[in-house]
Amino acid sequence: MNPVIVQSSGGITLVGGAPVSAALFRISQQRAPVIVAADGGADRCLAHGVQPQAVIGDMDSLSDSARLVLADRLHPIAEQDTTDFDKALRSIDAPFVIALGFIGARVDHGLAVLTTLVRQRRPCVLLGPQDVVFHAPTRLRLALRRGDRFSLYPLGRVTGTSTGLDWPIDGLDFAPDARVGTSNRVSTGPVSLELSGPGMLCILPRGRLDQALAALADTARADSRSR
Repeated sequence: MNPVIVQSSGGITLVGGAPVSAALFRISQQRAPVIVAADGGADRCLAHGVQPQAVIGDMDSLSDSARLVLADRLHPIAEQDTTDFDKALRSIDAPFVIALGFIGARVDHGLAVLTTLVRQRRPCVLLGPQDVVFHAPTRLRLALRRGDRFSLYPLGRVTGTSTGLDWPIDGLDFAPDARVGTSNRVSTGPVSLELSGPGMLCILPRGRLDQALAALADTARADSRSR
């Protein structure tokens, strides 16, 4: 575990190397104005006219031009046992992270990112062209609308209960090699989940980013009060 490199009292936008549209960059920056890049994500930041506060990773995909411009902001972590997303996420201390440029490109990279999301269990939302994805806490309440797409995908064995869905999850055993919960739908908002443990990814339409962030913040506050 490496020390914290970037600390913020507000949200942080973490940018990866996959393509990121100007619209998505703007949406994330409005909600999480501190910008951090994971390795080659620094080139994406510069392409959008933004210099990240820090660049974290093994620096094997950073361009020479970005390396020159951001020389005083580079934080190399040389080990090769983890991805740049993992290195950057564990080096950030913030109430929440919006991660851009980590889904929608290479499948192997995307799977590694999802694994890190579950392993680190931090308040991090992946923002992609179509979806927002986050690791669901064991208790979750989301202010969604009737008809919203609501998908659950397990990266481990998980059971749970739900309210507000067309197809409740009560009594179902989820696992990546067995039952998954894609393409469910909100019947009547809000949606509530109680899960048996970690390992469940929640996937919502991109337009429900704010609802995802609000739900994770509510859970964090409730956990803080219970300590």
